[in-house]
Amino acid sequence: MALLEVNDLSVVFQRKGQRPFTAVDGVSFSVDPGQTIGIVGESGSGKSVTSLAIMGLLAKRGSKVSGSATFEGTELLGLSDKELRERRGRDLGMVFQDPLSSLNPVIPIGLQITEVIERHRGTPRKQARTEAVELLDKVGIPDPARRITEYPHQLSGGMRQRALIAIALACRPRLLIADEPTTALDVTIQAQILNLLSSLVSGTDTALIMITHDLGVVAGLCDEVNVMYGGRIVERAERHELFAHPRHPYTHGLLQSIPRLNAPRGEKLVPIKGSVVDNIPWDSACAFAPRCPNALDVCREQSPVLETDGGGMLRCHNPVVPVAAAEVRS
Repeated sequence: MALLEVNDLSVVFQRKGQRPFTAVDGVSFSVDPGQTIGIVGESGSGKSVTSLAIMGLLAKRGSKVSGSATFEGTELLGLSDKELRERRGRDLGMVFQDPLSSLNPVIPIGLQITEVIERHRGTPRKQARTEAVELLDKVGIPDPARRITEYPHQLSGGMRQRALIAIALACRPRLLIADEPTTALDVTIQAQILNLLSSLVSGTDTALIMITHDLGVVAGLCDEVNVMYGGRIVERAERHELFAHPRHPYTHGLLQSIPRLNAPRGEKLVPIKGSVVDNIPWDSACAFAPRCPNALDVCREQSPVLETDGGGMLRCHNPVVPVAAAEVRS
């Protein structure tokens, strides 16, 4: 049985005097124990809202969540706030995008870790403090015995992110959601954080959901990749297949926009034209059609459905032809 099963998850935001906005529109996926999956897309595609809905962290006022998200057979969307608090930290861990705003600025790092251990495992404070030092050492923070007494503003961006990971892992959760954990970090620290996440879930039953806008981040980390656009999954494939043969024009565009070390000197990047706001409602067309180089008339008249495509899934009327197939046709 899948560890997490998400079916037809939708999130609609409603503000007074404005039309309802659908941020997540019928998203479905599953995560098995020990599996790492990626959710990739531009800012505004619905990635973070999906994770917040699963964790029960969306404000109840002004938002409507529907669908299903079951964790080990338990429906998360129907749990009370008290029941969710029991699950979060103990069974479900989350690494947020901005550690400086996620960490409490007036509480030492050590106390922010120990309170999780005390709350969910009933560990005495002295023992919890010892475990907190071990956690900081495990995530690669130097001199953890001293850092445990420091406040978030006294740590560098990389160390704050590592501290946030330590908090998320304090109770050894079965599922870890990492929401853009490397966005604000330089390339060197980014690689260290990715290696850390990979090593922490490797060889265990802990599942990892990596949420990012950069396909390069998931290249060496994820088993399966879900590409989101406009609140819907437009392509799902095994990592190697996705990078070797991207089928959706949006996935193809994301890959073309990544700088490559082996590219000829002076070669320009190929950006995706327009922005994420240049779309059409999914209920009447393909949302990506205004930006798509492969768009046909049917793309602006009929909404594509997510269908099986080889070993993955694809939502597209006119997908990219794999290189090998294109060569055969020519």
